[in-house]
Amino acid sequence: MTNWTQRWDDRYKSEEFAYGEDPNNYLKEQIEKLNTGTILFPAEGEGRNAVFAAKLGWKVAAFDISEEGKNKALKLSEANNVTIDYKVGVLETLNYKAEQFDAIALIYAHFPAEIKSSIHKTLETYLRKGGILVFEAFSKKHLEYLAINDKVGGPKDIESLFSIEEIQADFPNYEIIELEEKEIELNEGLFHNGKGSVIRFVGRKK
Repeated sequence: MTNWTQRWDDRYKSEEFAYGEDPNNYLKEQIEKLNTGTILFPAEGEGRNAVFAAKLGWKVAAFDISEEGKNKALKLSEANNVTIDYKVGVLETLNYKAEQFDAIALIYAHFPAEIKSSIHKTLETYLRKGGILVFEAFSKKHLEYLAINDKVGGPKDIESLFSIEEIQADFPNYEIIELEEKEIELNEGLFHNGKGSVIRFVGRKK
């Protein structure tokens, strides 16, 4: 895990924001439809999505393994006059509670392949019944796009990428509001630029 942490610290420690300061388009579109409440952002990096939610009036919790990510996120929240509760560490050490949140937003939260499903299953216990999960991340088909354009970013191993079937298996007790694989054009900071293939999912916990 140390190399993994180091990798993200290195990416986040420069002055510029790795994925920009604006929220992810899909996240923005989805949470603007919801009533504000409590929301959790796993693997939140430099805070662009968490800060956006806080500006809308959400009570925001976020976490990441990168101390550098947290520093940037707090700087961004200060610049936008909002507060976010941002923790650093691996999920099982962070003491979130069952049914604590009204929404969870997994935006490009690509955890290491061997733990990604177990993290999803733990996270979903923190969502209350009737709560909303918003998810966007690269699909397994994304490797074809990466082969053409490295600048679009994302994991280079197929196990870290997602399929519709994996999402259905990880989040079985959900009313599916939307679940699709889609080609999109990304323009997010330094590391997400160009066409890619993503899985998008919005579900309501039963």
